[in-house]
Amino acid sequence: MKAIICRRYGMPDVLQLQEIEKPVAKANEVLVKIHAASVTRAEGMMRRGSPLFGRLFMGITKPKYPVTGTGFAGEIEALGEQVTQFQIGDKVFGESVFGLGTNAEYVVVAEDGVIAFKPKNISYAEAAPICDGALTALNFLQIGKLKKGQRVLINGAAGSLGSAAVQLAHYFGAEVTGVCSDKNAAWVADLGAATVLNYQQTDFTQLEQKYDVIFDSVGKRSFSECKRVLTKQGVYLSPVLSCGLLFDMILRSIFGSKKAKFSATGVLPVPKLRSMLEQLRTLFEADVIKSVMDRDYPLEQAAEAHRYVDQGHKKGNVVVMV
Repeated sequence: MKAIICRRYGMPDVLQLQEIEKPVAKANEVLVKIHAASVTRAEGMMRRGSPLFGRLFMGITKPKYPVTGTGFAGEIEALGEQVTQFQIGDKVFGESVFGLGTNAEYVVVAEDGVIAFKPKNISYAEAAPICDGALTALNFLQIGKLKKGQRVLINGAAGSLGSAAVQLAHYFGAEVTGVCSDKNAAWVADLGAATVLNYQQTDFTQLEQKYDVIFDSVGKRSFSECKRVLTKQGVYLSPVLSCGLLFDMILRSIFGSKKAKFSATGVLPVPKLRSMLEQLRTLFEADVIKSVMDRDYPLEQAAEAHRYVDQGHKKGNVVVMV
C-alpha cells in the first residue's frame, strides 16, 4: 500500500511517499480503508521531534513509528475473527496514536480502540480531524470544568482546536471570547463567540476583563502572562507542554487558587476517549457542531500540507485525501 513515511526528524521534505506492506487485521482488529486523514500542528511537532523530551516517546534519534498521521475516516474492509461490533462496509472514524499512522491507504485498529461509526451527515474529510480537534477541545473544556454562564477565552480560535472549542463552549452555555486574526473574526463569531479579539491589535492579557477559563489552543501565551486576567478560581489550559508549564502546574497544585493544566488527550484511557467520541458523534449528527474545513491535499502532497500547517495560519482543519 502507499503511505507517507518519515524516517528522520526535520522539515516537511523528510516526508516520502512509499510502498509498504499492507497491514492484516488480527483477531480483535478491523482493517480500515482510509479515505481521509488529518494533518495537524501536533503532527508537525512530531515530524520535527519537538519538544526534545517528547522523543522519549516518539524515538530518540528518529521516529519510532515512521508512518505519519493520527486521525482518520474510512470504510471497514476486513474483520478479525473475534470482532463483533463492526461489519464490513461500516463507515468509521477514529485515531491511531502509537503504532500504524493514518497517512496511508489502510490502517488496522483494535475493535475496542479509538474508533466509532462516522456521523451520517458529514463527509470523510469532515470526520477525519474530529479526534485531533473536537475530541481534544472537549477534553480540555472538561478539564477546565467549564460551566454555563462562565466566561471563557479561546486563543487561536480559528484553528482546528480553537474552532471546535468555540462551538462546544457556546453549546455548554459559556460566554465565549475568541482570539484570532481580523480576517477570521466574522466566522469565529458565527461559530458562537460573543466577542472576537484581533490579536494583532489587542493583547488580551492586558485587558480588565477576567475569565474563568483561558484555553490557549495554540500554546502561544504562558500561564504567567495569562494569570492576571483569570478570575480567582480561574483555570489556564494548554495542549502544548513546556518546562515552564510543567513547573506552573506543579507549583499551582500546591499554592494559589488559579490553576494551570495540560493533558495529552491521545493517551487517555480508551474507554474515556470512546465515551467522548460518542458524545461528539451525537452533537455532529444534531448539527450542534461542525468541522470547519480549510484545505485538502492528495496523499502524495502530504509534505505540502505540512508546509501549509507549519505557517500557523490555517482556518479550521487540513486533511489529506487517500
